[in-house]
Amino acid sequence: MPTVFLNGRFLDESEQPLISAFDAGFQHGVGLFETMHGGIGATGEPWVLGLDDHMNRLADSALVLGLSNELRTQALADAVLETLRRSELPRARIRLTLTGGDLSLLSRTGASTGHDPTIMIAAQPATTYPDAMFERGGALVVADTRANPFNPCEGHKTLNYWWRLRELQTAAAKGASEALILQVSNHLCGGCVSNIFMIQGDTLLTPIARGEESDIGGKSALPSPVLPGITRAWILDRADTLGLTVKRQMISAPDLLKADEVFLTNSSWGVLPIVKFEAGAIGDGVPGKFAKQLRAAWLEQMD
Repeated sequence: MPTVFLNGRFLDESEQPLISAFDAGFQHGVGLFETMHGGIGATGEPWVLGLDDHMNRLADSALVLGLSNELRTQALADAVLETLRRSELPRARIRLTLTGGDLSLLSRTGASTGHDPTIMIAAQPATTYPDAMFERGGALVVADTRANPFNPCEGHKTLNYWWRLRELQTAAAKGASEALILQVSNHLCGGCVSNIFMIQGDTLLTPIARGEESDIGGKSALPSPVLPGITRAWILDRADTLGLTVKRQMISAPDLLKADEVFLTNSSWGVLPIVKFEAGAIGDGVPGKFAKQLRAAWLEQMD
């Protein structure tokens, strides 16, 4: 059953979450979130894919954006697992939301240290996707909105997701699975709710993500608006086992039509093959072997 943890306690089944009308998340959209995939295993114990990675990313974003200097990641991870355990869901979508809490942003300076943030964790049945979506592959269209690498909030999972969801709705109305977001330079960023990969021969290519810029382009590299996805990191770790060489680089949209394979990743669907970009087919127009292998390996983690 759906289960909610709010500010240190679990709500009764009939109890509605109450958040202050002055909460910074509600009034100003000040906050971060993590969406995770998990469930109750055969032993009755809860599990969450990449839980520590999710908590570390949340803590990093909270520090960089000035939301919290000292996020207690272990306590949050324990609360996530307990929320999941109480839900008794075999497969669950878990969302952790962290906001600035009941505060006046204009009266504060520096990083937040003297207030209580709002912390909500909700576990509900996992989103189900039709098998045909993965067996046939999805379609991708270009979003109208561009991501700005000089916006310090880009590359973080902030509560400002409205523009992404609008682009996703527009894509769905066109019969597409996702909308491709470009940077203001017209290089690939990713999907509205996903990271993007392409394969050429034995090379796995993906856009440079936030935090990787200096390692690849040196100290003078431009900042990246690309989210360092948790499933993205899992894919990069597995590439060597498939004989793939990884390259993180700036990629242009026309490059997709030259790829052998394209696929999208996130923590909800795992790996989604893309077989069409706008009016053009990608590769042979069917899901590629590497996308199939990576999706199968992602699903094996839940057995």
